[in-house]
Amino acid sequence: MNYSNKNYCIILAGGRGKRLWPSSRMERPKQFIDFFGTGRTQLQATFDRMASIIPQENIFVCTCKDYEHLVREQLPELPTHHLLSEPVTRNTAPAVAWAGVCIHRECADARIVILPSDQIIFNEKAFLKNVLDGLTFVSENDIMLTMGIKPSRPEPGYGYIQMGEPTPFQGISKVQSFTEKPERDFARVFMESGEFLWNTGMFLCNVLYLRQFLIDTIKDMPYRMADLLDMEPEEKRTLYVNEYFPAYPNLSMDKAALELSDNVYVMQCDFGWADLGTWHAIYECMQKQDDDNVIIDSEVMMDDCKGNIIKLPKGHIGIINGLEGYIVAEEGDVLLICKKSDSSSLIRKYVNEAGIRYGEKYI
Repeated sequence: MNYSNKNYCIILAGGRGKRLWPSSRMERPKQFIDFFGTGRTQLQATFDRMASIIPQENIFVCTCKDYEHLVREQLPELPTHHLLSEPVTRNTAPAVAWAGVCIHRECADARIVILPSDQIIFNEKAFLKNVLDGLTFVSENDIMLTMGIKPSRPEPGYGYIQMGEPTPFQGISKVQSFTEKPERDFARVFMESGEFLWNTGMFLCNVLYLRQFLIDTIKDMPYRMADLLDMEPEEKRTLYVNEYFPAYPNLSMDKAALELSDNVYVMQCDFGWADLGTWHAIYECMQKQDDDNVIIDSEVMMDDCKGNIIKLPKGHIGIINGLEGYIVAEEGDVLLICKKSDSSSLIRKYVNEAGIRYGEKYI
């Protein structure tokens, strides 16, 4: 395949993954585990996918210092200076700003795709075509472009992007509005209107516009980051980041692009997507077995059970009778049994309470 040496990728891999507890733990969050038993972790699968259309030497990975060793262990092929280890967690926008400066040092007219490390892509061929089409679009237009998916259900755990005025480029429209995690009734209205797309958290832009976008949305942070362009050697730049990064705002790319910017567009995509964010969302997107149960890489005997999602460790056998609509997840020294419909808020509560009562090793 012919690569464009101006195409770059930023993979975001610093999340804690608390909503998938206990399978996702603080010491090894969801992006660093082989969640589906494929032989590759979510981070590795994302890297493999992007490396099929973007040169490996053009891929950056952003994580926090606690997970730097996991990235190095799982991606030995990643260039050392392309692993950006944040000294403190400041969400995704500051991480993207740092990566953007590093990319600008290498290629002043780069075009960039920014994506999480923990998403499920069902049609990789269609996904990669959409990425390449999007990179072509942003190379010619100074805008922020996000990738949206037509909703298949009224999922309250996702963000909803309203499509506005269409562009001459097929499938791309200006973003009219954005609603983060609406109530289910509103999500149903959005889905049935045909005007809304799910937010995938993936963004594309050219590197020069990325700088202007960050100046407009995060004020003084990009000016300090831009100083890195003139800094040599690498050690000096690292010291600079360690000194100033803690002062940066806690701001996500989703909020910066979809709530704080009026120059954002959305591409309607159809590659099959799910956010590996909550147990309920995973249940909804996975193929169901008998009685609508979802069993993820586990050995389970189920009798008179319906609508459950089960994930157990290797070597463990689950025998379950009479259960309906539950999550059963075990990892290490923690077993979770929780109503699936209430899981998003309850799991955060249980993580916090378990940490206080039993210690951080259990979270």
